[in-house]
Amino acid sequence: MKIAVIQGPNLNMLGIREQHIYGNMSLEQIHQQLQTAAEQNGVELEFFQSNFEGEIVDRVQECLGTVDGIMINPAAYSHTSIAIKDALSAVNMPVVEVHISNIYKREEFRQKSITAGASTGVISGFGAFGYHMGLIALMQMINELKAIAQARNTQIQAQTEENK
Repeated sequence: MKIAVIQGPNLNMLGIREQHIYGNMSLEQIHQQLQTAAEQNGVELEFFQSNFEGEIVDRVQECLGTVDGIMINPAAYSHTSIAIKDALSAVNMPVVEVHISNIYKREEFRQKSITAGASTGVISGFGAFGYHMGLIALMQMINELKAIAQARNTQIQAQTEENK
């Protein structure tokens, strides 16, 4: 199982910027903890961070056929980017949107996420632990989708045998 972890603008500044909102862990520390949890569960992670919308769109599109799911923190682009939302919709795979802060307790303009409309689920307000929650959610969703596909294949094979 392979999951892309895509980080949006200013997340490279975690641990420095607004620690009262985002905590004191750096993005590298969050990724290291997430990598450890993923390895314990046999999951491969690919990390990507960009401050540029087009690069995030490109990375989401590159996920098609190469990963089983996406964990994304679009950061400020959550509230503005139809392009990222459209890219997430286009790849048609499990997507978990993660926000370190509780966006619903923030300024009014931060309380709406455009990209959430293309996400399978949203985790908000649990700090860095939200990424672990996102990993667990994606592993479960991906395993369920694989089980459904296997059951369908078994059913098709059984029907094919009956028709012989």
